[in-house]
Amino acid sequence: MSRVGREMSLYLAFSVLKTTLLVWAVLLGFDLIIGFYGTVSNVGKSGYTVNYALLSTLFTAPRKAYAMLPSVAIIGLLLGLGQLASKSELIAMASVGVSRLQIALGALLPVMLLSVLMIFIYETVGIASEKHSLSLKSYKAGNLLMARQSGVWAKDGDLFFNARSGSAQGRGASAWLELSDVRLYQVAGDGVLMSITRAKSASNRDRQWLLKGVERTRFKEDGISVENLGTIPWNSQITDESLQATLTQPRHLGIAELRSNIDYLEGNKLDAKVFKTAYWGRWFYPFKILVLCLAVIPFAFGSLRSGGFGKSLFIGILVGIGALLFEQLAVNFSEIYRADVRIAYVLAPLTVFALCWGYLAKRI
Repeated sequence: MSRVGREMSLYLAFSVLKTTLLVWAVLLGFDLIIGFYGTVSNVGKSGYTVNYALLSTLFTAPRKAYAMLPSVAIIGLLLGLGQLASKSELIAMASVGVSRLQIALGALLPVMLLSVLMIFIYETVGIASEKHSLSLKSYKAGNLLMARQSGVWAKDGDLFFNARSGSAQGRGASAWLELSDVRLYQVAGDGVLMSITRAKSASNRDRQWLLKGVERTRFKEDGISVENLGTIPWNSQITDESLQATLTQPRHLGIAELRSNIDYLEGNKLDAKVFKTAYWGRWFYPFKILVLCLAVIPFAFGSLRSGGFGKSLFIGILVGIGALLFEQLAVNFSEIYRADVRIAYVLAPLTVFALCWGYLAKRI
């Protein structure tokens, strides 16, 4: 690459970086404002103050920034190229020998640097801040506590409830909570442990808890008794809503913790699809951004000869956002039909890439 080409590529990269950061700041700001507004209704309940609401909202910023970067990258890249095209700078670059490959690489450079930086921030600061946000939100839950290393704890009368992990199953009104590695500790009024009930899993469907793989250990004056109960109902005032406010979800876990949860669940023959989806989503995160940004670049190139960049820009943004929705749909189908989610993460972006570059081939 010539000196002129390098300078032009760096100039283009800086332009794309500016528009991407601006779009990111605006969208993230709106999202945080909406999030804060949603927590204001809890102010005054169980000592929950405005400061708690504000902090819990701000602590979600890294996770939200991470989640919206693919959309922001597409919009920022096309807006950056659009700004240059409106001043005929892309045509000027082409006239001095800067190839479309160099333009593409210059536009992709800031986007990929931001994605790598965001991965590092999310896996370090983001996970920790999300857990702080969760703790602040659970403050108003009264007798519910969150322990990082031991899942979720709750109290129901003389019973102390603990679940190592869990996830929401199903969708909409038919959704229910599925927990794994459950413990129920029954404690007498004087603090003496009376029994421990262990369950392989617990599910709450139609407001009725069902414990599976149950083993109950009773502590009596004349000794200890152990009985296997199989599957039994459990009458409790603990609700899905109260547990989901504090339950460790995949987005609250680092990639190493996700891998650990997958190994544990699969080792106990439990469903790990939610954690697998999150785990592989982290690995394919930069791949998705790279491929989808490459996919929408033809909408910038296609207008260099024909003009009408505004129309191409609008279509490119719609295609980019549609591609992200298509990927999510593919991931959902992989979960429903028990397919390998990695196939969805690879094929969905590549399909959109092929369609967009096929569109470019017809125009040039």
